[in-house]
Amino acid sequence: NRSMPEEINRVVTDHLSALLFCPSQASVDNLIAEGIGKNEYKWGHLRELRSNSQGVPIYPRVVISGDVMADALQFAATKASNNSDILDRLDLQPQGYFLATVHRAENTDDKQRLSNILSAFAVLDEPVVFPVHPRTRKLLQEAGYQPPSTMKLIDPVGYFDIIALEQSARMLLTDSGGMQKEAYWLKVPCVTLRDETEWVETVENGWNTVTGADQNKIAAAVRSFKLPAEHPPLYGDGHAAGKIINTLLERDS
Repeated sequence: NRSMPEEINRVVTDHLSALLFCPSQASVDNLIAEGIGKNEYKWGHLRELRSNSQGVPIYPRVVISGDVMADALQFAATKASNNSDILDRLDLQPQGYFLATVHRAENTDDKQRLSNILSAFAVLDEPVVFPVHPRTRKLLQEAGYQPPSTMKLIDPVGYFDIIALEQSARMLLTDSGGMQKEAYWLKVPCVTLRDETEWVETVENGWNTVTGADQNKIAAAVRSFKLPAEHPPLYGDGHAAGKIINTLLERDS
């Protein structure tokens, strides 16, 4: 989606990079579709393809390493259980609330979309914890928004606190890219408040539903969500950083 600044950055960076570390096969397929790295990738480490005229090895540009976010989450999930008291501070019970985040310009800068999302939150039957992005809070204040009693609007929280909230939520309602993956790794159902997602594997495996900003679709997705029977590993095994380091060392050796 070229209307997203980070997508422009991603495409430019991909084409400039000498090495690309991918979280999944789908990412490799996208690169190949753009003419990058065809037949030049392998799980976890480099393999020598050929040598140039001077006999210098030429290595592939694309490596499936897994996602470094999985590494960070494994660390944070352990820390959060010992270092966060966010549930006590907010008087929350595990599995007794939804966690919501809304920060993307496509939702916050479109008054109708933001209104539809908030209306969907309001009709849910359980508490909605909503850490509010500063841009979103400014718009809500300008609109004179008054949340219903079932919604807890709170200030943004630190990493360990947000992971603790994610771990114990019954479901995530978000337009964040990263939280979709965190929800999957934590085995928490996710409803994505966007018209598309980069993380298509989470949808294909039934743990994520894309609803856009349609109030009825959001509410229906929440109420009808059934946990899939299976949870296949996605985006690596939590050791992406080590694979990346080993790849770099192998390339420079």
